[in-house]
Amino acid sequence: MTRLFAGTPFDRPPECERCGQLEEKCECPPPEPSPPTFAAPGTQTAHLSVEKRKRGKVVTVIRGLAADENDLPALLTKLKTFCGAGGTLQEASIELQGRHVDRLRNELKAIGYKVKG
Repeated sequence: MTRLFAGTPFDRPPECERCGQLEEKCECPPPEPSPPTFAAPGTQTAHLSVEKRKRGKVVTVIRGLAADENDLPALLTKLKTFCGAGGTLQEASIELQGRHVDRLRNELKAIGYKVKG
């Protein structure tokens, strides 16, 4: 009697690609995840604007930076430290408390981003 997958890789139990042992007996450490790759800052344009919120609060907003192409949490931390202000991520935009357009324009250009606004 011939089995459906006889002689194919599906007929054999799975083996480890690194050591060749059965996966059940393999003691290889799991592979390390590759670090994420981000787009170069020079290929992106950051759009700066100032918005007024409830009770007269002023917020500087940075838009135009794709979340999957940038490390937005790290960029937010760097900009908050640079401006000495609080801030948050809202979807794909960075919001910093206060009016910091001129300072952020210079800092984003120093990092390598193109800046509008």
